[in-house]
Amino acid sequence: MIQFAPYIHIVTIFSWIAAGSLSISAAYQVDQLSILMTLIVTGVGFLIHVYSIGYMHGDKGFWRFFAYLNLFIFMMLNLVLADNFLLMFLGWEGVGLCSYLLIGFWHDKKFDTGGYKPGEATTSDAAKKAFIVNRIGDFGFLIAMFLIFKLFGSLTFEDVFSRASAVTMSGDQTMFWITLLLFLGATGKSAQIPLFVWLPDAMAGPTPVSALIHAATMVTAGVYMVARCSVLYALAPASMEIVAIIGIATAFFAATMGLVQNDIKKILAYSTISQLGYMFLGLGVGAFASGIFHVMTHAFFKALLFLGAGAVIHAIHEEQDIQNMGGLKSKMPTTYMTFFIAALAIAGIPPLSGFFSKDEILWKAFSEGSVIYFILGWITAGLTAFYMFRLVSLTFEGKERWSHDKHPHEAPKVMTVPLIILAVLSVIGGFVGIPHALGGGNAIEQWLEPVFERANLHLASGHHSSLTAEYILMILSVLVGVAGIYFARKLYLQKPEMVEKYAASFRSMHKLLWNKYFVDEVYDTTVVTPIVKGSDKLLWKGFDVGIIDGIVNGSAKLTAWVSSGMRKIQFGAVQNYAMVFVVGIIIILGILIFR
Repeated sequence: MIQFAPYIHIVTIFSWIAAGSLSISAAYQVDQLSILMTLIVTGVGFLIHVYSIGYMHGDKGFWRFFAYLNLFIFMMLNLVLADNFLLMFLGWEGVGLCSYLLIGFWHDKKFDTGGYKPGEATTSDAAKKAFIVNRIGDFGFLIAMFLIFKLFGSLTFEDVFSRASAVTMSGDQTMFWITLLLFLGATGKSAQIPLFVWLPDAMAGPTPVSALIHAATMVTAGVYMVARCSVLYALAPASMEIVAIIGIATAFFAATMGLVQNDIKKILAYSTISQLGYMFLGLGVGAFASGIFHVMTHAFFKALLFLGAGAVIHAIHEEQDIQNMGGLKSKMPTTYMTFFIAALAIAGIPPLSGFFSKDEILWKAFSEGSVIYFILGWITAGLTAFYMFRLVSLTFEGKERWSHDKHPHEAPKVMTVPLIILAVLSVIGGFVGIPHALGGGNAIEQWLEPVFERANLHLASGHHSSLTAEYILMILSVLVGVAGIYFARKLYLQKPEMVEKYAASFRSMHKLLWNKYFVDEVYDTTVVTPIVKGSDKLLWKGFDVGIIDGIVNGSAKLTAWVSSGMRKIQFGAVQNYAMVFVVGIIIILGILIFR
C-alpha cells in the first residue's frame, strides 16, 4: 500500500476558527510544492526589492511602496504555505488587495489603455479594474469552498485530498462543479480567458510591481492552486479538459495580441498571459509537475524582462513606446545582454531554462492531450519568439529614434546586479528539469512526484514512450522558435519598410489585434454600461431616491401634516381647552351609557 503522509510537515500556529463541525487552524504545510513556491516567491521577490531601491529612489511614496511590497510577499507566502483552503483564501484576497494598492500607487497618473478610451484612464482606474475583475473569480473560489466543506466536512488539504482519493468515479457532478468553480478563481487571478482584461492595464503601476505581479506572485497563484488541488481535478476529467482548452486558447490569443503592441510593458503583459496559458495547458493534460516547472523558469526570465524594461524606461525618462526607442544597445550594454538572454529563454532556445519547461509541456500536450493542443502550442511558441525579438530589435538595435534631449545611460548597480543574477538563473534554471530523452533525470519532476502521486493514480495515462517522437517534437519546437527570431530580426532590422506594407495589406487583422479583439469594448457595452446606467436609473433614482428616501421623507411629511392639524387646537386659549375637556367627557359618558 502506498503511503502519502510522510512528505508533509504541518506547523500549527494557533486555532483560528471553531464553530460546530468546522475547525480551522492557522497552520502552514511544508512539502515539496510549498517549498518550491516559497523559494520562487522569496528569491525573485528579494531581487525585485533590491532593484526597487534604485528604481523608486527619490519617490515621495518610497516608504509606502516598500510597505505594500512586503505585505504583498507576506500574503503570497500565506497563500502557498497554507494547509487549508480558508487560510489560502486569506492570502488569495490579500494579494488582490496589495495588487490594488500597488497598481494604483501613482493614483493620479494617466496611462495609455492601448486604444480603449484614450486619455481618460488613470492608474486608479486600472487598480479598480484589477480588483473588481478578480472579485468575480474569487466568488467562484468562495462557492467552491462551501461545496468542499459540504462534501468532505473539512477545509484542511490533507483531510480533503485523502477523502477525495477514496472517491470512486460516479455520476455525481459535485466534483466537477467544485473544480470548475476553483478554476473560475484561477482564471481571475492568473488572467485567463475570459477574465484576462485586468492584466495589461496593471502595467499602470511602477515597473517593479509589474515584475512582482507577473513573475513571482499573484498571477502564479491560480496555477499553484490548481496544482495543489490536483487530486480533485484528477477526479473530474471534464474540468481538466476545460482547463487545457482555456489554457491553450489563452496562450494563442494573447500571443497574437502581443504581435502589434508598442508599449514595452504591454508586450510583456500579453506574454505573461500567454505563458500562463501554457502552464494551464500542462495542468489540464495532467502534467502537473511540468506546469509548476514552467512557473519556476518563467519567474526567472519574466522578472528579468520586466526589470530590464524598467531600466530602459528609467533611462529614457519614462518613455514606454518602443517606436521611440532603438539604438540603446551601446548605451545600456548590461541591460541589453541580460534582456537578450531572457528573450532567448522565453523563445525556448536551448539550453536556456524556457526550452526545457516549455518543451516538456508541449510533449505532454501531445502525448497526454491531443495533437491540436500541440499544434496550437507550437504556433504560439513561434509567435512568442517573433514578438519578443521584435521588442528586442526595436528597443535596443537599429537606429536611434529617441529625442536628443534624452540621454540614456546604464542603470546603477543596485538595479543591474539583480538583472545579472536573474540572467544566470534564466540560463541554468532549466537544468533541474532535463528530460530523460536528453539523458537527464528530470529532477524537478521527481522532487514533486510525492505531491502529485495521488492524482497520477487516478489519471489514465495515454503516454507515448516513443523517444523518436519526442526528439522530433523537440526539434520542431526549437525550429519554430529560431524561425520566429529570424523573421522578427529580418523584418524590423533589415526590411523595416515591409512592416507598413504588411500592416496595410492586413489592415483589418491589424486593427483587430491592435484593439485586442475589442474585448474591453464588448465588456463595456454588455456589462459595465448596463450596470452603471441600471445603478443610476433603477437603484439610485428609482429605489434609493424613490423608495428609501420616499419612506424617510414621507414619514417626516406625515408627521408635519398631523402636527399642523393638531396645532389648530393648540394656540393657548384656556376656554378652548376647557371646551375640549367637556366635549371629551360627554363623548366618554355617551360611550359608557349606550354601550
